[in-house]
Amino acid sequence: MKRSEALQQLSRDHRRALEAALKLRRATDADARQVAAAFLDFWRDHGRIHFRVEEEVMLPGTAHRVDPNDPAVVRVLTDHIEIRNLADGVADGSGAPDQLNVLGKKLTDHVHHEERVLFPLIEKNLSDEELGSLAQRTEDAERSGGGQAPDPYVGDRALRSDPER
Repeated sequence: MKRSEALQQLSRDHRRALEAALKLRRATDADARQVAAAFLDFWRDHGRIHFRVEEEVMLPGTAHRVDPNDPAVVRVLTDHIEIRNLADGVADGSGAPDQLNVLGKKLTDHVHHEERVLFPLIEKNLSDEELGSLAQRTEDAERSGGGQAPDPYVGDRALRSDPER
């Protein structure tokens, strides 16, 4: 199926995520350190930004046509929380092969859900004009390194480690 232009950049990001997920799923005792380091590079440079674009641009930009309480949308957001939590574990040095494997499976399942369920739902419910506008906003956000607000995350540890919060 040809993906709408509005979602093509996010789909390209998904290919990178699936490459990272495959390495995570195949991690062993012999290569866990290298796999964890490669994942953290991917996460810092692409993964976190991708999540922010989805949360701050794509989902709000579709909420007038796709119910934010739809199980497909809710799953995306809960997956993001779980994946961030698992990524924080890797960043904290708890990158045992079984934990990397779990993260890889979760990331794979998440990407497949978005590609097979959420994106078709968005494409079905938004007009061509709305999809075009979403494409432009997504491209602008990707280029600027994320969504519309300053990044509240460094992983998610920044929120947890600040005693004032």
